[in-house]
Amino acid sequence: MRILVVGAGATGGYFGGRLAQAGRDVTFLVRPGRAEQLRADGLRIVSPHGDATLTPQLVTAGHLASAYDVVLLSVKAYALDSALGDLAPAVGPDSMVLPVLNGMRHLDVLTKRFGEKPVLGGVCVVATMLDDQGRIVQLADTQELTYGERDGVPSARIGALDNIMQGAGFKARASPAIVQEMWEKWVFLATLGGITCLMRGTVGEVEATPGGADLARHFFSECAAIATASGHPPGEAFTTRIKTTVTAPGSPLASSMYRDLQRQRSVEVDHILGDLLARARHLGVAAPLLAAAFTHLRVYQQRLSAR
Repeated sequence: MRILVVGAGATGGYFGGRLAQAGRDVTFLVRPGRAEQLRADGLRIVSPHGDATLTPQLVTAGHLASAYDVVLLSVKAYALDSALGDLAPAVGPDSMVLPVLNGMRHLDVLTKRFGEKPVLGGVCVVATMLDDQGRIVQLADTQELTYGERDGVPSARIGALDNIMQGAGFKARASPAIVQEMWEKWVFLATLGGITCLMRGTVGEVEATPGGADLARHFFSECAAIATASGHPPGEAFTTRIKTTVTAPGSPLASSMYRDLQRQRSVEVDHILGDLLARARHLGVAAPLLAAAFTHLRVYQQRLSAR
C-alpha cells in the first residue's frame, strides 16, 4: 500500500516517519525548502519512544506521477486550501484521503474537491512540535491515530488500512464512530486552546489562579453545548476525563495554539474556535467565553498578518 503524507511537520512527520521506520512505503509531499532540509539532515524524530533519523522519500508539488492508495493529510487547517492543488494528482478513484486536521470544516472542503467516496474521518492524538532545527520533538507519551468511514459502516478498505497501520510504533485503531470522535476532539481542543491562549498560561497556571478551574469548566460546557446542539453530544466518560484534564493542579499541559502563540506563529483560530462559534450562533447557543477567546486570537492573528 503506497502512502503519501502531505506535510512533514510536527504531525505528518511523526506518524509518517514512524510508518517509514516500520518499513511501510511512505512518500512525503513537501515544500522545496523543507525538502532541502530533509535531504541534508534527514527526517529527525526526538521522542520518549525512541529517537530516529530517516532518509525519507520526497516529492514536491508538480512532480506527483500517479495516485496513491492512502493520502495522509496533516497540514495546518489554514494551509489546506493551498495544499489541495498540490495533492490532487495523488487522489485517484480508489484512493483514501485520511485527514487528521483539527475541527470539522476540512471535511466540507475535501468532499467538495474530491467527492464523498475518498474522504475518511480521522483523529490523531500526539503532542509534537517542529523545533528550530527542523526536528520533530515529541512532548508527551501519547501517540494515537484513529480512522474510519464517516458513515460508520465497516468496509474492506478500512480493514486494509488498519492492517498497514498496526505495528508501526504508535497506537492505531479503526473506529465505527469516527465523526463522533472528531467532534469530541474538537470540543477538547477548543476548550484547551481557548483557555490557555485567552489566559496565556498552562492548565496548571490557570487552575492555580482563583476562579481558574471554574473558568475552564464553564468553557468546556459552552463547547459541549454546541456539539450537543449539532447532534454530537459528548459522552459521559469523555466529559469526566476532559473536565479533569483541563483543571488538573500543576499540569504543564497547553494547546498547540498556545505554543504557536508563544513563538509568534500563525494559529488555527478560525478553524478551531471560529467555526465552532459560527455554529453556536447559527444554533442559538450562548458561548461568551468562546467568543472572547476567538476575538482575542483574531486580534493577534491580524496583527501578525500585518507585519
